[in-house]
Amino acid sequence: MRVLVLGDGLLGSEIVKQTSWNYISRRKDNIDFTDISSYIKYLSNCDVIINCIAYTQTYSDDKDRMWSVNYKGVADLVDICNQKKLKLVHMSTDYVYANSESNASEDDVPVHSENWYSYTKLLSDGYVQLRSNDYLLIRTSFKRRPFPFEGGWIVQLGNIDYSDTISKLIIELIRKECSGLYNVGTETKTLFDLGKQTKPDIMPLFKLVHKTTPKDVTMDISKLKKKLQIT
Repeated sequence: MRVLVLGDGLLGSEIVKQTSWNYISRRKDNIDFTDISSYIKYLSNCDVIINCIAYTQTYSDDKDRMWSVNYKGVADLVDICNQKKLKLVHMSTDYVYANSESNASEDDVPVHSENWYSYTKLLSDGYVQLRSNDYLLIRTSFKRRPFPFEGGWIVQLGNIDYSDTISKLIIELIRKECSGLYNVGTETKTLFDLGKQTKPDIMPLFKLVHKTTPKDVTMDISKLKKKLQIT
């Protein structure tokens, strides 16, 4: 399997670290994800593309950049992967389940929260599912290890974990040649619970930072656990 990772952010760099797969990025190769001509030459010698590029400033009002990176860039990538008969592994977010049901499964209808990040990520998910001929779509959430902040919310529930743990699960799905949509995470917890694993003196935070921050982004991860035989 010849794999190319797009992006060297927190998740992309961790996947590369664990696998030694090839990668390209804006910093290393001067690519512009919104201009496919800047990186199309790198797609010739691979079978699988892992897209870890996104504009992740969750509460930014820069909707033009959200549209360009989180939707248009993804749509262009889907189209070129179809032309070249490449499998696309696309990273999405648990935030598409904001305002949805608790423990949302892959078959539940996602309902975006009121910010451009969630909205554009949800729309790109739809484009991948409707137009891609061969894809693995991952909805997940992760933080850097050790926990990088002084405090953690105790008022938001999700299936978040550290980037090394989440990357390992994603890599297993890729190596098993899984396709379709997967929720990827670990047991339900708060951000405070996660932080306490590596930062014992973490402070509990009782107030969310933004009015659109969802309190519940829990996901049903039973499909993941069954596929990877996790007990």
